Amino acid sequence: MWRRRAHRDAEHDAAPAPGDCEVSRSEDEWRALLTPEQFRVLRQAGTERAGTGRYAYSHDDGIYRCAACGQQLFDSRTKFDSGTGWPSFFQALPGTIDTRKDRGFGMTRVEVRCHRCGSHLGHVFPDGPRPTGTRYCMNSAALDLAEREPR
Repeated sequence: MWRRRAHRDAEHDAAPAPGDCEVSRSEDEWRALLTPEQFRVLRQAGTERAGTGRYAYSHDDGIYRCAACGQQLFDSRTKFDSGTGWPSFFQALPGTIDTRKDRGFGMTRVEVRCHRCGSHLGHVFPDGPRPTGTRYCMNSAALDLAEREPR
């Protein structure tokens, strides 16, 4: 079941239908737009191996966007080294992600998806640093780092 990540204890809402996202494409259209690795991660809920993603150890400044639709997701100022081998953030930009329980691989986790296109980004855990105590553990293949827009 899906929910907007308003706060940790929010109730789950019903899952959106495939065409309910602002950006909706066919599987063939997604395959044409994404690399094979991006398609596997973003559209098939895959996971890249720890330490292999281009943003795992990046300290560059900017805004991390969804690699599928360009939605702004995370500010680099909220990125931290979690020691996991995946890019980790303690806060998402407001209104940009949805979450749902993921019971795959014999465990229960909270999956993170892009609110705009429904693409799989990674998972969120309650073991991050202050001020939120949250760790968004994302796949580099799901992200593109863009320059910060001038104010």
